[in-house]
Amino acid sequence: MVVQQVMTQMGLRHKLYMQMEPNARDKHGLSAFNTFIVVLVLLSFLALALETESTMSEGWMRAIAIFNVIIIIVFAIEYIMRLWAAGENPEYRGFVGRLKYIVTPYAVADLIAFLPELLWILFAPEDSSQQIVMALRVLRLARLVKIARFVPAFDVLGATVRRSGTQLLTTLAMALALVYVSAVALYFIEGVGGEKQESFASIPRAIWWAIATLTTVGYGDVYPVTPLGRFFASVIAIAGIGVVALPAGVFASAFSDELRERENAKLERRNQELEAEVEEYEAMEESAPENQA
Repeated sequence: MVVQQVMTQMGLRHKLYMQMEPNARDKHGLSAFNTFIVVLVLLSFLALALETESTMSEGWMRAIAIFNVIIIIVFAIEYIMRLWAAGENPEYRGFVGRLKYIVTPYAVADLIAFLPELLWILFAPEDSSQQIVMALRVLRLARLVKIARFVPAFDVLGATVRRSGTQLLTTLAMALALVYVSAVALYFIEGVGGEKQESFASIPRAIWWAIATLTTVGYGDVYPVTPLGRFFASVIAIAGIGVVALPAGVFASAFSDELRERENAKLERRNQELEAEVEEYEAMEESAPENQA
């Protein structure tokens, strides 16, 4: 009787794992459970947007608040279910395995998606600070990771960033150095000498101009007025084009390499499957005359 109960429990956990883990399914697309979670995440973002609209009536705001509580409860139940079903993966079995699962990025995002607001609802005083409430609402953006779990494009994006991490850090260091050098140059030209503009009165103030210029945004709220300052600004603006283009080129190259490798891996797996089918068919053909004899 005990063995039967254990087998039934394991069977239930396996079915739940197949519903929750995208990589465990043989079929393409989302399972019914994960589709429900994705829809719920999207609705939570819609609720977050509506909460910031001051023209919403009190009745609608109350309905949105109740809906948010329902979402938090559902996500809490989902987290517990995922923690239990993770035992189907040999890597996460047992107490130590569950601890390993808890610290994975997806599990951390699942926890942040509901726990801060749940604790706030249970223990916060009624006269709560609106700033803290808004900060908790911002944490709902962690729910984007819940969607990323089911979208292969996010996986490709993450692999691309890891592949090109060193090159991107190099270009970022170059950009930061150029920003600082530009700010120092314009500080001495426009802030200390020249017209002594207030916007360039210190290096931290000049950094704002350098960032806006090097990223080719060019808001126009701060600009040099002396001939020497405009000359340096022109050089810096031209250099900014390269600063923006360099990391974009690095990332595009890494992205292309990642996609090509994934396609090659798919073709290799398909060829191995075909070879296995051919070998199985040849083995059946060889055994057929023997059986007839």
